[in-house]
Amino acid sequence: MNNKVKGDVKMTKIKIMSVRDEDMPYIKAWAEKHHVEVDITKEALTDDNVEGVAGYDGLSLSQQIPLSEHVYKRLNELGIKQIAQRSAGFDTYDLELANKYNLIVSNVPSYSPNSIAEFAVNQAINVVRHFNQIQTKVREHDFRWEPTILSKSIKDLKVAVIGTGRIGRVVADIFANGYQSDVVAYDPFPNAKIATYVDYKDTIEEAVEGADIVTLHVPATKYNHYLFNAELFKHFKKDAVFVNCARGSLVDTKALLDALDNGVIKGAALDTYEFERKLFPSDQRGKNTERSIVRIVD
Repeated sequence: MNNKVKGDVKMTKIKIMSVRDEDMPYIKAWAEKHHVEVDITKEALTDDNVEGVAGYDGLSLSQQIPLSEHVYKRLNELGIKQIAQRSAGFDTYDLELANKYNLIVSNVPSYSPNSIAEFAVNQAINVVRHFNQIQTKVREHDFRWEPTILSKSIKDLKVAVIGTGRIGRVVADIFANGYQSDVVAYDPFPNAKIATYVDYKDTIEEAVEGADIVTLHVPATKYNHYLFNAELFKHFKKDAVFVNCARGSLVDTKALLDALDNGVIKGAALDTYEFERKLFPSDQRGKNTERSIVRIVD
């Protein structure tokens, strides 16, 4: 498969996979601006369709399903040099296999930190202020007053931010400077830009102790699997709220559910789930879903 020629220069040819309808205009505009030929498909890369990437200079993926070694091997044999993942997270990829087959895996280094930070703050406040419960009562026309909807002002709460990189820094800023909350943090590499209004702790246990909200913003690595486990949850306040907008593998789901069941913590707001690869992207309405997933979602 030969590249098209524009003038005397061969156009780079890229296969873009896992494309959604809303991506189309941006991809086409980018390709035209940079004089790149693109082929677009909604399919994700799998063992079944890997032969279809022959003749391309590179791949742009939004991969949520891990690739088999066969795929890595065939990409190398077919002349693919780079996989560009269209997200900040790249834990779907086996970097050892990528290196073995001389494949470069790149990601999006700054993936809308404000958007994610705002969502994390919103979800924390949603749980603390019982917004879901209040909205349910309104929809059901139940206007009775109940003590269970009472809550504290966010400015009176202590917030622990675990991980103060691009996203965690914004979360700390919103809580400290937007809501005037008392913010503590844990990060092996403290951020000097926020150290004037964030109290860094020496250990993660020290950071979560006494916090009303604990919000997690660290990348997933092989070294921090189940960073939040049964032992760490024991350091939480009994009325604390836990927020995970980072990666599902950082949290032991069973330990989290046990902590909720046994009153070790008050609530949790999750944007990610340990076994989410079985779910996204898919329509699970009306299907039998394993109990732990139902409990996490509900």
